[in-house]
Amino acid sequence: MSEYVERALPDVGSLRAALDALGYLADDGLVTALFLALRLPQPLLLEGEAGVGKTEAAKSVAAILGGPLIRLQCYDGLDAAEALYEWNHPRQLLGIRLAEARHEQIGEDDLFSEAYLLRRPVLAALSHPGPAPAVLLIDEIDRADDDFEAFLLEVLAEAAVTIPELGTVRATVPPVVLLTSNRTRDLHDALKRRCLYHWIDYPETERLIEIVRRRVPGTSRELAVAVAAAVGRLRALELQKPPGIAETIDWISALRLLGVDVLDAQIAGSTLGSLLKYREDQESVRERGPDWLVAGRRP
Repeated sequence: MSEYVERALPDVGSLRAALDALGYLADDGLVTALFLALRLPQPLLLEGEAGVGKTEAAKSVAAILGGPLIRLQCYDGLDAAEALYEWNHPRQLLGIRLAEARHEQIGEDDLFSEAYLLRRPVLAALSHPGPAPAVLLIDEIDRADDDFEAFLLEVLAEAAVTIPELGTVRATVPPVVLLTSNRTRDLHDALKRRCLYHWIDYPETERLIEIVRRRVPGTSRELAVAVAAAVGRLRALELQKPPGIAETIDWISALRLLGVDVLDAQIAGSTLGSLLKYREDQESVRERGPDWLVAGRRP
């Protein structure tokens, strides 16, 4: 990695302090994994349930380094062209017409040059000049298909891609590459071999309390404790989508907006939509009675 990153983050402690200053509270394992990804450098695959802070980790790293966050959202059917580059066909046609009007010759090399290239996220990250590296977030890689995983291997291993018309494009300042997965399917060993790996689990109760109080300033400890206890009870159920950190922060934000300082059964029931996003999950909670969700709170 560049001297820029080495100066910015000389050790694990400096990264922990920088994350903490941004309000992103990470455990020792995650901080160490991020540090190694930055300094080795090596791509980092972050797995975990939705809403535990995988994407937020990439945003925090980009904020610390001062480089751009370039996000590639994966989905079924995503192909290399959408991730890497496309040719600006309307501009190419315009170039042809202008050349004809001027009675000039325009060749294939002229049309397939940098001037007509549209950089998509992967190529944009590789082309970033620095000095701070770009952070390339390949979000929810498990939603893409096997062919797209295969395309990524060259990028992950060599920070380079091959464009048939232009040749190999190699990063001058290699990007920090973070991949996230909700583990809806298993990823191939070839991709995993090229990455460091870390599983982000749901935080323990005390850490969750600290996180929500950092992210929603003004939240009383009493309310944070009550919310954390309720979320813990929900995670013990077999829900379609247990609440993660993101949903917990949404719930606290909604409660604060409503002026709630003490969580009770009525307000918990009326704000469930901030926390549970499936009707079946909400019904499962309501079947347990109005007081069940707040029964575990501690003053």
